[in-house]
Amino acid sequence: MDGGQVRWLVIGNSRWHWATPDPRNPGALISWETPPPSESLPPAVAPVAWAAVGSVPEIAGLSSTARLALSEVPLDGVPPWLGIDRALASWWAWRRWSGPLLVVDAGTVLSLNRIARSGRFIGGRLLAGLALQWQAMAAGTAGLPDTLVAPGRGFGALSRGGQQPWPLETQEAMLVGVSKGLAAAIVAAALECEQDGLRLVLTGGDAPILTPLIGPSLARWGIPLEHEPDLCLAALVALRPPQDPGVGCRRAGTGPS
Repeated sequence: MDGGQVRWLVIGNSRWHWATPDPRNPGALISWETPPPSESLPPAVAPVAWAAVGSVPEIAGLSSTARLALSEVPLDGVPPWLGIDRALASWWAWRRWSGPLLVVDAGTVLSLNRIARSGRFIGGRLLAGLALQWQAMAAGTAGLPDTLVAPGRGFGALSRGGQQPWPLETQEAMLVGVSKGLAAAIVAAALECEQDGLRLVLTGGDAPILTPLIGPSLARWGIPLEHEPDLCLAALVALRPPQDPGVGCRRAGTGPS
C-alpha cells in the first residue's frame, strides 16, 4: 500500500473527514472533507482506520475491523456514552498541551469538554452548532430565510472579521447573532473553569468563524487559544498508525475533494 492509498476517516454528522500522509512533508498529513458517499468506496480509497459519530451507510462497505472503538481511546474518565469525536479531540489535545484544558469542537454540534490537569475527562456541554441553529430559526418561523449565507458575504467575511456587528440584512443578522452567541458561550465556559494555566483548544468546521470572535476576550483573561483543525484525525492516526513510521500527525493542508 503506497502513501497515496493510506487514508484515515472520521465520519461526522454531516461531513466525512479524511487524512492521508503528505508525500512532500514527511510526518505531516493532508486533510479534506467530503459529503457522505452515495455508493461503495473503491478499494484504493478505503481507510486503514476509521471512527464514526454520524450514521454509517452500509453501502460504503467500510471494514468493521478497521473501525476504532471508544474503548481504544486512552482518555481517563470517559463514560461509555461519550461521542468518540469528543474523546479523540480531548485525548490528543491533552497529549499536545498537557494541563487543564477546555477542548471545543465546533461542528454540527458545539461540544465543550473539560480536561483536568491530570488528563482526566471531567465533563462537558453540548450546544446546537451554527448550521443547526440557523436551520431551527428557519424551520420555526415564517419569515426567516433557510439559505445559510447571503450572496457575496457569509462565513468567509465573518471569519475575516469583515461582518458588521449590527447588520441590516436578515441573513447576515442571523449569521452574526448565532456566531456571536456561540462565541459568548465558549468564553463564558472558559471563565467558569477557574483553573490556573487553562488553555482553550478549538477544532471543527466552524472554528475559523469563532476564532476571531473569542480570541480577544480570551487574551484579556490570559487564556491561551489554540486552533487545531485536525485533532480527531491526528488522534486516529496516532492510535491506528500505518506500517510506515515516517507518517506522523502534523497537518499539512487541504487534500482532494
